[in-house]
Amino acid sequence: MTDALKRLSEEGVAIWLDDLSRKRITSGNLAELIDQQHVVGVTTNPSIFQKAISHGDGYEQQLADLATRKVTVDEAIRMITTADVRDAADILRPVFDATEGQDGRVSIEVDPRLAHNTAATVAEAKQLAWLVDRPNTLIKIPATKAGLPAITEVIGKGISVNVTLIFSLKRYREVMDAYLAGLEKAKAAGLDLSKIHSVASFFVSRVDSEIDKRLDALGTDEAKALKGKAALANARLAYEAFEEVFSSDRWAALDKAQANKQRPLWASTGVKDPAYKDTLYVVDLVAPGTVNTMPEATLEATADHGEITGNTIAGTYDQSRAEIAAVEKLGISYDDVVQVLEDEGVDKFEASWNDLLKSTEAELQRLAPSEG
Repeated sequence: MTDALKRLSEEGVAIWLDDLSRKRITSGNLAELIDQQHVVGVTTNPSIFQKAISHGDGYEQQLADLATRKVTVDEAIRMITTADVRDAADILRPVFDATEGQDGRVSIEVDPRLAHNTAATVAEAKQLAWLVDRPNTLIKIPATKAGLPAITEVIGKGISVNVTLIFSLKRYREVMDAYLAGLEKAKAAGLDLSKIHSVASFFVSRVDSEIDKRLDALGTDEAKALKGKAALANARLAYEAFEEVFSSDRWAALDKAQANKQRPLWASTGVKDPAYKDTLYVVDLVAPGTVNTMPEATLEATADHGEITGNTIAGTYDQSRAEIAAVEKLGISYDDVVQVLEDEGVDKFEASWNDLLKSTEAELQRLAPSEG
């Protein structure tokens, strides 16, 4: 079962699981995936926690204790989610030690309602790093305009960051710039750069979903021929940008100070269109120094029938540019697509967080001890 995943790892792709729940931790499932499926990291987001806490078991006792203590719903959510991240980080600690901090990482997101507030994002990131208190945590900060200076500030304080919700090539370059600026700040403050890590979560499948919808609306043969191509092209051009930035003179100065490259992480790699092969966003995005965070179904599909044929990004840049240009030629604006996706991404996470607040509040009320 694990041959394809082993080959993927050998090609320099770190396999992370895009899911976390208390049941996954306590049942031994996470440890099993690390042991047998080459999983070396975990990502979470508000939607994942909302699903886990609303439908998963294993939270009742902690919720009952929190209800007895009469904590606020916001505090309850932070106590629950940081407990899961802390436990997952402990399970992944041997991987973290073996890879000198590169992998063995667990991500936890700042409150998505703060996505457009730089100062609050920085304060929340510091609080989360303190609360989880594990060296193998990554604090997730969205790549909004307000998120960019927050990334610089948080990296500058020596806190490792997973930058999330990146859709556009322009924004990705801004994210890398924010990371380098943060490292320069950390260096000026005398911090050990070798201890600071970061990944940049570049979203894949949602790009096809949005562009394919617009191609379908056009309905021409020319439009249909371009379906399922834009997301891979976009991600591959992101890797080209990564190669360029991390071979620059600016990077060389930080490299000398033992800084770590900010790896591109392919996020949203579950295929949304059943017409596409279920391993599309894994097998066609293989390149060294990348991370692929997969929902469990995608992980299983890759293990079962993924065909890993070596680097599938090298040599694709001209073709990728041509595919994006062909989409634009049909009147579909790339800039509009990526802005819509960023706005939707923030809104979806905020909606999931609000659902989580509601369902947790209901549980706290249900479990509250009767007065008297």
